[in-house]
Amino acid sequence: MNDAVNAAWDDLRALAGGTSGTRTLSELFADPGRLEAFATRLDLPGGPILFDWSKTHLDTPLAAAFTRLADACGFAERRRALFAGEPVNLTEGRAAEHTAQRGVGNDATVEEAAALHERMHMLVEAIHQGALGEVRHLIHIGIGGSALGPALAIDALSRDGAVVDVHVVSNIDGCALEQAFAACDPATTLIAMASKTFTTIETLTNATSALAWLRENGVADPYGRVVALTAAPDRAVEWGIDETRVLPFQESVGGRYSLWSSIGFPVALALGWDEFAAMLDGAAAIDRHFLDTDGADNLCLRAAFADQYYTRLRGCQTRAVFAYDERLALFPSYLQQLEMESNGKRVTTAGQTVDGPTAAITWGGVGTDAQHAVFQLLHQGTVLVPVDFIAAIQPGDALDPAHHRILLSNCFAQGAALMAGKGSDDPARAYPGDRPSATILVDDLDAATLGALIAFHEHRTFANAVLLGINPFDQFGVELGKAIANQIEQGGVRFDPSTEALLAAAGIGD
Repeated sequence: MNDAVNAAWDDLRALAGGTSGTRTLSELFADPGRLEAFATRLDLPGGPILFDWSKTHLDTPLAAAFTRLADACGFAERRRALFAGEPVNLTEGRAAEHTAQRGVGNDATVEEAAALHERMHMLVEAIHQGALGEVRHLIHIGIGGSALGPALAIDALSRDGAVVDVHVVSNIDGCALEQAFAACDPATTLIAMASKTFTTIETLTNATSALAWLRENGVADPYGRVVALTAAPDRAVEWGIDETRVLPFQESVGGRYSLWSSIGFPVALALGWDEFAAMLDGAAAIDRHFLDTDGADNLCLRAAFADQYYTRLRGCQTRAVFAYDERLALFPSYLQQLEMESNGKRVTTAGQTVDGPTAAITWGGVGTDAQHAVFQLLHQGTVLVPVDFIAAIQPGDALDPAHHRILLSNCFAQGAALMAGKGSDDPARAYPGDRPSATILVDDLDAATLGALIAFHEHRTFANAVLLGINPFDQFGVELGKAIANQIEQGGVRFDPSTEALLAAAGIGD
């Protein structure tokens, strides 16, 4: 860290140890302007979204000090470099141009992304019009970002039906693939292979088994039923897929940021191109807000300020996310990869050891289910856990409105209860309160709104990385275990006694 960054952190620690760190949430609301200062409503293509960070311990002095930290960290320059398509992934010498997929970024990359989108659009329309015969099912095979993004979007947006029934398979466990087989008719099924490098062993193994399933069930040309989504189109062609069914995306698009590229093919196929385009538009609106807004008025940066306050200044090791909407059941899992793979690092961009915690552990669940499982710890446990609530004003169902009214009442009540607590003469029935939460309240959950929610968290993750001085775009930590697994497959390598005993017990190895 440079001297300016160290000084900014010293100022923050002093504030956290003084007035800003000792006032409770209830005391902070004595300021009549608090709600206006820390709860902001953005008008977006899918409708307005309220970002309410007023129930966190951020106050005006802390927000100002964090803004000085962001300046000291070169936030504006790193943001400019991100959108300009300059190398921001320094360990790999790459740009990170997922925003260009949404039309915001380097002009040349935006133009190329638009051309690749049009290629995907044409294939989607051709399939819908019967160019590949009757298509009722798609088995989408990928892993990590190549699977989580499409799974989230399809689960969230296809509850009212889909043009094509999509099953996302990521696990190498054969049970996952067999479950998809059981739900599909091979005569009307396509296979999508999603792999940036087209070398991912889990994806290639699952795809090989899917081709065998098609062949064994009377499909004469299994390879003719495969679409490849990749940044390595030559490898896909070598693997046997006709180039007309290879949908490339740019090397500068990282896996966990790739939903906006051809990895979004199953979303467009299932829901129609207009829905995929709306998702891009919603994300682009957040891109423009993030690019054009400075300081604590930048909502993604404001959220990062709160994240850093709790991890660095209050010692919180986890952050919980609860979606009070069944359509967002996969959102906490999506954020786990986005945040923990991006910022779960131990060295700075300069290769020096980070002098404090980096990413918190992201976890969570769905609505009232989680209330009956983990909220005991949140209210009365000894661990302080910042909580994010996400909810929609409009219901996703057509049942008695009482369902949604009770759902939202529970969501808002939890935030109020965490903050206020409740005293009691019986210690077992006492709630300490002063426990922070933030709420994201959307008007309605549609494709544009989902795009905005995902992009908000992408930029929040990037903002956290800048404040920490780390690179959020590499992921070397996922590679060591996979390399050892490959050694086990190849044989001839000895391991520790425990691992050797496990291998022997499972009948694996020499």
